[in-house]
Amino acid sequence: MADALMAPREAIQRLLAGMTQHGASDMHLKVGYAPCYRITGHLRKLDMAHFPDSKYIEEMLADLVPEGRREAYQKQGDLDFSARGQSGDRYRINVFRSTGDTHASIRRVQSQIPTFEELHLPPVYTETVNVNQSGLILISGVTGSGKSSTLAAMIEHINATRGSHIITLEDPIEYVFQPKKSIISQREIGVDVPNYHDALRFMVRQDPDVIMIGELRDRETMTAALQAAETGHLVFGSLHVSDAQQTFSRILEFFPREEHAFIRSSLANSLRAIMCQKLIPGVEEATQYPITEVLLRNSTVRDKIIHEEDDDIPAIIAQCESEGMRSFTTSLCELIEKDLVHYDTAMEYATSREALASAVKGIKATAQTLVSRTRAAR
Repeated sequence: MADALMAPREAIQRLLAGMTQHGASDMHLKVGYAPCYRITGHLRKLDMAHFPDSKYIEEMLADLVPEGRREAYQKQGDLDFSARGQSGDRYRINVFRSTGDTHASIRRVQSQIPTFEELHLPPVYTETVNVNQSGLILISGVTGSGKSSTLAAMIEHINATRGSHIITLEDPIEYVFQPKKSIISQREIGVDVPNYHDALRFMVRQDPDVIMIGELRDRETMTAALQAAETGHLVFGSLHVSDAQQTFSRILEFFPREEHAFIRSSLANSLRAIMCQKLIPGVEEATQYPITEVLLRNSTVRDKIIHEEDDDIPAIIAQCESEGMRSFTTSLCELIEKDLVHYDTAMEYATSREALASAVKGIKATAQTLVSRTRAAR
């Protein structure tokens, strides 16, 4: 039997605490439904009373909405903001109107900024940040693939190892950085600056070495990222696409056809890496691991970008793994070899099941050869 409806402000604090307790990444609040947690990628409905109306949900969120932002929701029917819970965790909250009712999606952001190792990311992520002082590094993936955590790990790595001025533009701020070797200015859209347009217009006048744009969402943000990268800044940004090849078509969608040649030339000169990731279920319950695809710019990649030969990108990645590039297939093989994911699970997420099956056979053959040699040596 579902629990009785409790006071709205008490309910939200219990639900937020429950997210931490159960390891939920997201929570959904919807009129006429019980709250749902997303745990290791799966939605789980809680055994609680259904929310009666919009007023109840709005009262739940009343103490979390930043001062002066409620009017924006009433006008636009959509509001993004961040808040801190009693546990110390931060939450990225989107309140939106649907069929006249107020709904909300809440993402939990851990208070501790993760390291590359904690995120199970390969060494090429650390190496890419270390060797580049300028240029554009893109983190790509679908919603919920861990892009924000990866960006945070990159910024924190620079913060701990370099004396740089880092400026972030976020909507909203998720991870909060404490200055170490670097100084960091975090600007939240709608709080510290009205919009991306104003933030981007003055950004390069603020003497940054490193710029992080939380999401490259349109022509304006993409143009600003390219211009900053071309003028000696190291720029990080994220895109909602599933692989490296699609990243180029997504960027070009922001611009009219007559500008594509110019944008391709700019990308060819400024791009340093495209790092794509997906989260897949692990062998142990409530675990997830990233699979990654990494494209690093070299002379071949540069030529392919300029000459509109994006279809060759997967083959280049496969051929240049000795240079640090990675395919999703290689990533899946490593997880299988370490017994972190089941073979059947890996097959579900494989971009090419034939390639994965062949690669796994190669691993097994190599392992068997090593065993045979060891026995012979005895």
